[in-house]
Amino acid sequence: MAAKGSTPKTPVLSISARKIKDNAADWHNLMMKWETLNNKGFTTATKIVNIKISAECKDGKLEIEHDNIASESGRRPVDYNVELEECCTELLDTFENMAKIQQKMEKLCSTTKGICDLEAYHGDQKTPFFHTWPIPYFYEVSGKLLNMYSKELKLKQTIVQEIAHTADQDLLMAYLSSWLYQPYIENTSQVLLESMLLETGHRLV
Repeated sequence: MAAKGSTPKTPVLSISARKIKDNAADWHNLMMKWETLNNKGFTTATKIVNIKISAECKDGKLEIEHDNIASESGRRPVDYNVELEECCTELLDTFENMAKIQQKMEKLCSTTKGICDLEAYHGDQKTPFFHTWPIPYFYEVSGKLLNMYSKELKLKQTIVQEIAHTADQDLLMAYLSSWLYQPYIENTSQVLLESMLLETGHRLV
């Protein structure tokens, strides 16, 4: 028997609700890590472009193929080749870390779908876990975010593959701009994230 005057315990979230709340925090952390890597990648890509433009200033043209740089090493300072190679390796490493983040986003989306399916099996998808969102809406939001980042990752892959082998300066600058401004990640991504954090209690009204 409870003692008189004892403070009522705070309601404990269900296992599914707790997982949804944890997923919302994970989305926030992954998106922040992505932005950090995006800034790092932009810095590296800028170095690559500067190296290539510098080469053009010296010789009046850009090397088109990376293999050509190696074959004509007699006309290039040794440190030029090394610097370009190091930057390309660094950019690839950044891309691979972003790919790992995208894979974790896929798992979050899959987990959310599993929770929705479980609740549907129990016959309750309409009752909100927290405030107003029906359970399937968490999966809908996760799917929208995943779609944005998946498309952006494919663009990043193209840039990583092409930037060191591109001779056209306008195209190089387009690659840089695309990397920095991430056209496939819409402004609504932040609205969706903040709404999910607010719904799950990570943000206060």
